[in-house]
Amino acid sequence: MRKNEVPGKDYHFISEREFQKMLGGGQFIEWAEVHGHYYGTSCKEVRAKSGKGRTLVLDIDSQGARNIKRQFPEAMAIFVIPPSLAELKKRLRKREMKWNKETQQRLQTALNELNEYGLYEYLIVNHDLENAFSDLSCLYVAFCRQMARNEDKIKKLIRGRI
Repeated sequence: MRKNEVPGKDYHFISEREFQKMLGGGQFIEWAEVHGHYYGTSCKEVRAKSGKGRTLVLDIDSQGARNIKRQFPEAMAIFVIPPSLAELKKRLRKREMKWNKETQQRLQTALNELNEYGLYEYLIVNHDLENAFSDLSCLYVAFCRQMARNEDKIKKLIRGRI
């Protein structure tokens, strides 16, 4: 957990032992070990938050995206990248506060993930947060308006139930 992260808001933080127990019980929809840390998306959380017609947005790496697409081919994957490698290094320095072995590993992981661009349908270049969020909002609305996701509404209208 980083100093500015809030448990239950940013992430749910659990011990490695609890993670392994959940993993053994098949309780993750996707998971990965990255730089010696375990990350996963709980099946329970996905079920709880995706019901009632809501659309779930996951912030995951390319390993997670691959696993999600395998299980949910209809999922839309959006690749968010920095505007340049220099900016990526600057952001990593700001995040990690110093350049060390782990920061270098994170840079290499990010460079490797760039080669995974084929997993994604859309691209957002994160020059600044406000514009990146605006782009994400547009893609979200388009996803929610897909005919396949709304066919039941049309059928109800045809049957006179709306």
